[in-house]
Amino acid sequence: MKFDELDSRMRVFETAHDHCVLPGLYIVARLDGRGFTRLTKEVHQFEAPFDTRFRDLMVETVEHLMNCGIDIIYGYTQSDEISLLFAHNETTFSRKLRKLNSVLAGEASAKFSVLLGSLGCFDCRISQLPNTEEVVNYFRWRNEDAHRNALNAHCYWCLRRDGKNATAATSMMKGLSVADKNELLFQHGINFNQLPNWHKRGVGLYWEEYEKQGFNPIKGEIVPALRRRIKRDFDLPMKDEYSQFIAELVSAEC
Repeated sequence: MKFDELDSRMRVFETAHDHCVLPGLYIVARLDGRGFTRLTKEVHQFEAPFDTRFRDLMVETVEHLMNCGIDIIYGYTQSDEISLLFAHNETTFSRKLRKLNSVLAGEASAKFSVLLGSLGCFDCRISQLPNTEEVVNYFRWRNEDAHRNALNAHCYWCLRRDGKNATAATSMMKGLSVADKNELLFQHGINFNQLPNWHKRGVGLYWEEYEKQGFNPIKGEIVPALRRRIKRDFDLPMKDEYSQFIAELVSAEC
């Protein structure tokens, strides 16, 4: 069998189930760390429940993904997860799901591992969203999840530092209301509202324009030039203000 015939015969097994995101739909990729509880608590023993060193590893990984050849207008990270909003008309890899999932997971895993100095692995999944409203809802969902996770994590580790084991701490938190959890923290000298905002809201990364002085060799003069860079936002707004922030990001891109 000639190579061309063999190639066409076998290639179909790779591509028969290729699915592409339809034009007009928004693409959001979400990446999650695999086995990160063990990696961050046992292997590397980051401070619990939040560690700026781990935060910075995640932020660096997000920035890498925003510079890896896919047009991404917003990156968001909280805990061990990353969400990426693609430009509306992004067509890299012809919007093939298998390519986007595998490349982003590979890029994130490689960058994080290099930064950490040991293996860290991410998975990736794609959400296909029909309109701006659902894009806003997606990021509002992840932002609210960050707030809930932060409250639970601070409560859990307060109990662990009190000498409770993992099972007892988890059991004691069952059925507690938000007010109860805030009171638990207050009794341990922690005002949840005064904790760093990135604990409760995550970190956002987005492009901004800035003016840089350049030199025009023809005219022999200094001239201003507009450049783009990624802004790291550790003080994201909450609730309706965050929804408005996302809506404005999307509308500015259109």
